[in-house]
Amino acid sequence: MRVFHLTHADHALSAVALGRLKIARIADLNDPFELLAANLGGNKPLRRRVREWRQELHKTTGLLCFSRDWYSPVLWSHYADKHRGICLGFELRDDFCEPVNYVEGRLPVPPDFLTVTPALGEPFVRQVLTTKYQHWKYENEVRVFVQLDHSIVERGLYFYTFSEDLKLREVILGPLCELPLARVRNFVRRTCPDAIVIRARLGFKSFNVVPLQWSLEMPYVSPVDNSKVEHSKDDE
Repeated sequence: MRVFHLTHADHALSAVALGRLKIARIADLNDPFELLAANLGGNKPLRRRVREWRQELHKTTGLLCFSRDWYSPVLWSHYADKHRGICLGFELRDDFCEPVNYVEGRLPVPPDFLTVTPALGEPFVRQVLTTKYQHWKYENEVRVFVQLDHSIVERGLYFYTFSEDLKLREVILGPLCELPLARVRNFVRRTCPDAIVIRARLGFKSFNVVPLQWSLEMPYVSPVDNSKVEHSKDDE
C-alpha cells in the first residue's frame, strides 16, 4: 500500500537523512478525542477508567500516521507548513497498518469494559484506536501502532527506522516549498536512490494539489486511481 506523511521541510529532510520517522504519542495528537470515541455518558467510574487507560497507553504505545493520498489542500495546510513543507510517500505492508473509521456518533461501550484490563488485541480497543469524528475524514488516514522502546529515546522523542515494512518511495515538495528540486534530488539519492522526487502545484481545474508536470522524470501513477500523469512542458 502506498501511504503519505506530510510534514515541515526540515523534518522531512531529517527523516530522509537518518532513515526514520518520529513516532507520535497518544497525548500529543491534535485530536482531543483520540481514544475517547466511546460514549461514556454520565458514568464517572467509567470516565476515570478510560482516562487512566489512555494515560497508560501513552506511556507504552505510539503510532505512525499516514494518509492514503496527498491531494487534499487541507492536508498541506494543516500538516505541511501551509504548503511550504514536504510529503514523504512510503510503500507500507498492507497487514502492517489499520485504516481509520470516521463516524458521526460515539461508540457504545461493552458492559465488561470496567472489569477487564483493556488489551490492544481486543476488538473494541482496536475500534476505539481507529475511530475518529467524521469531520476528520479529509485525512483519509491509516495508522501503524508500535510499542515504545524506552532504551532508545532522543530528547524525549521516539523514532521508527525505515525497513522492508516501510520503504521510502516518493518525496513531494509542496507548492510553496522554496527548496531547489535538483538539490533535494541529490540529497535524497544519497540514502534512498530508488525514491522519486517531484514538485507539486495547485490544480488548474480542481481544488486538488497535483504533480507539477515539468518536475516529473517519468510518468507519475496516482495512488488514488492508478491513472498516469505524463511528463509534459505544457504547465511551465
